[in-house]
Amino acid sequence: MNFLARSVRAVRPVRMVRSYATEAASAGLRLTFAVPHQTIFKDVSVTQVNIAAVSGDMGILASHVPSIEQLRPGVVEVIEATTTKKFFVSGGFATMNPDSTLNINAVEAFPVEEFSAETVRHNLAEAQRLSNSAATEEEKLAAKIEVEVLESLQAAILAK
Repeated sequence: MNFLARSVRAVRPVRMVRSYATEAASAGLRLTFAVPHQTIFKDVSVTQVNIAAVSGDMGILASHVPSIEQLRPGVVEVIEATTTKKFFVSGGFATMNPDSTLNINAVEAFPVEEFSAETVRHNLAEAQRLSNSAATEEEKLAAKIEVEVLESLQAAILAK
């Protein structure tokens, strides 16, 4: 434990109440999901949220261990009582709080069904061509990022 953590615990003791996911399900998971120009969900009760984090894909239920996760290009799947909605995000952060609230802030998020598989395939081929023929290191890196995002998007479309 580092110095700062010991200092904070000395000032105020930490009291965490944990329960099994089945017990916590009655309390529910509250989701707020936003991009810079729009709030997609605002304090909505959901059953589960699946995210594509840099540390790995994970499913989040009520009373999940508090954490902050960096999102990688991939799908955020929101499972409500009767419906499931999938959004492709290019990146962002997910913050799970001890009170079973989940805040997702994404750079961009679009419903997966709005993407055309043919357009993504065409754009991916073009990005791969640019990656192989780029003159400068900066152009190569930009093209590699585009390829990574488009490959993730293509996988998301094929999985729908």
